Amino acid sequence: MTYDFDRAVVRRGGDSLKWRRYGAALPLWVADMDFIAPEPVLAALHERVKHGIFGYGAPPDELTETICARLDHLYHWTVTPEQIIYLPGLVCGLNVVCRAVGEPGDAVLVQTPVYPPFLSAPLYQDRQLITAELTAESCDGRWRYTFDDAAFTAKISPTTRLFILCHPHNPVGRSFDQDELNRLAMVCEQRDLVICSDEIHCDLLLDGRRHTPLATLAPEIAQRCITLMAPSKTFNIAGLGASFAIIQNPALRQRFKQAMRGIVPDVNLLALTAALAAYQHGDAWLRELLVYLAGNRDYLLDYVDRCLPGIRATAPEATYLAWLDCRNSGIAGNPHQFFLDHAEVALNDGATFGPGGEGFVRLNFGCPRMTLMAGLERMQQAFHQRDSIPCTIA
Repeated sequence: MTYDFDRAVVRRGGDSLKWRRYGAALPLWVADMDFIAPEPVLAALHERVKHGIFGYGAPPDELTETICARLDHLYHWTVTPEQIIYLPGLVCGLNVVCRAVGEPGDAVLVQTPVYPPFLSAPLYQDRQLITAELTAESCDGRWRYTFDDAAFTAKISPTTRLFILCHPHNPVGRSFDQDELNRLAMVCEQRDLVICSDEIHCDLLLDGRRHTPLATLAPEIAQRCITLMAPSKTFNIAGLGASFAIIQNPALRQRFKQAMRGIVPDVNLLALTAALAAYQHGDAWLRELLVYLAGNRDYLLDYVDRCLPGIRATAPEATYLAWLDCRNSGIAGNPHQFFLDHAEVALNDGATFGPGGEGFVRLNFGCPRMTLMAGLERMQQAFHQRDSIPCTIA
């Protein structure tokens, strides 16, 4: 490989939230990779800093044109510059969507388990939260999540105005296929729901899979879609804060802009610089990253099967996040707390992802393999000390 993803970079003791939150524990939790961003991104940032002036700025036309060209190249999706609205982050976008669609007291539907801000954004904007739990199906000894059409439809109330989709899905790692997307879109069209499709992980599809933006299914679906995208997770520049919404319906776009006024700051200059460099020159790095992440995933799944008895994992099709079912592992109480206390490994508590998450943990494998190995060995040692169950190392 041209890029050294095995290189360990010291982050402990600095400004990293990931490495500070849980003290001495090995952090495999928040969706923040331990890889250096692509060299073209670093070079562009250095050059921008050398300029020396950091006054108010605006998104460069070149970035907007690059995004439009990228969407056309990857998805045959024709997006025009005025349909792109820049945001300082995905979570901000989720809250703006909830504010823009419907009225106070209206309902927002989300599928759980899901990224926690999906659960908080409706409540912060005086909306009612409705959850429809995803269906976990057993597939080759692993959980594979999908949704039940009838159960999903039954959750839609007369006051439901908005459905927020996580696609690809965090935390269950699904890259939904076109049949699933069409079924979801059909229900939303029949019930006249606006769809916010969070596609922030769309570049992180594993094993050669291809992403299908929900808005590309049909023109009538595009007219009810707000699509959220970003280079942040893909190129590990989340701390810079750059994302964008694509809204092709003019009236819906105007409502979104109105909801932003006075509360959403502009995207900062360095974030715009990094986004442009990443989209223009980061694809070679990304191709190698995806190979490395798939290798980490495969190592993780094999280790869980052999050395963590009773834990059942999803096989992520996208993202660098694994969803581990600890309900039959014999762990007493909260598995997040168990691994934090007994293995000094920090994972995400599945209960924070809403209904269907209790008894699970989320593990971030976007790190050098030695870091992943160290974390898994600590987790196995905690099992061993509890039950004296040896691990058969292949």
